[in-house]
Amino acid sequence: MPTPSLKRSRLRSERLEARVTQDQKTLIEQAAALQGRSVTDFVLTSLQDAARRAIADHHQLELSLRDSEAFVAALTRPRPVNARLRETVRRYRKATGSSR
Repeated sequence: MPTPSLKRSRLRSERLEARVTQDQKTLIEQAAALQGRSVTDFVLTSLQDAARRAIADHHQLELSLRDSEAFVAALTRPRPVNARLRETVRRYRKATGSSR
């Protein structure tokens, strides 16, 4: 049996609304019926899946072969520290109050 706090976290207290065309509504209803689900369940599941994909896509970096080779080369064979980099680090530390 769920605890009262767990039960409360599952309670649907928020609301989303959307205006759709008749064609969109018919399409959604047909898809939900084919899966044996309510329109609400179908829409919520579809939205959650799309939201998770959007977040995952945002966090995933995809590089071309050329770009990935350049990235690996920069990590494995970094250029030597020069005066310009030292000055940039000095200005950054001064601006942020950072000693590292």
